[in-house]
Amino acid sequence: MTAPPPEPPAVETPTEDQLAFDVADFPGGIRGALEAVLMVVDEPVTTLALASALEQPIDAVAAALADLEQGYEEQRRGFTLREVGGGWRMYSRHEYAPVVEKFVLDGQQARLTQASLETLAVIAYRQPVSRSRVAAVRGVTVDGVIRTLLTRGLIEEVGQDEESTATLYGTTSYFLERLGLGSIEELPALAPYLPEVDVLDEIAEGGRG
Repeated sequence: MTAPPPEPPAVETPTEDQLAFDVADFPGGIRGALEAVLMVVDEPVTTLALASALEQPIDAVAAALADLEQGYEEQRRGFTLREVGGGWRMYSRHEYAPVVEKFVLDGQQARLTQASLETLAVIAYRQPVSRSRVAAVRGVTVDGVIRTLLTRGLIEEVGQDEESTATLYGTTSYFLERLGLGSIEELPALAPYLPEVDVLDEIAEGGRG
């Protein structure tokens, strides 16, 4: 008889003790911890949210953010930290716009992956649409793909959802130019094959439950 295949190892969910930390134990302290978080966010994060994540007093976090912003300015780093719309986020410094623009334009010569094409199609036909709704349609996380499409100049932020405050995305004029279209209305009739917005909401809610 053929032996049954071995069972896959169990994946343990980290406990609260395993997730516990003290920013004082990090080499860079509170400022290093802030940098680590700000490097992975796609949207501005409030001081309160950062203080909650780091489990630090809001005044201490506000002071550390100000120190980081000043330090980047004094060191003339290629990036800066700015407070925009009530939240903090890393940005490329405007003096380096020429090299960033060249990098972006050179990157546009490469072909998009299948994942990027699928995500772009969902945004094109359902815009303005939030990241969570796009992820609900594709059934996978789309954070990295969204960043790629933003970098390529094919999509852009077009506002915020009034209820959830989530960032909404839409296609750009460059997208229309690349497809040889005069407007979004000229897209092929593919929309009927995509779930309606209310269905996407139900899927997204179910995924968060």
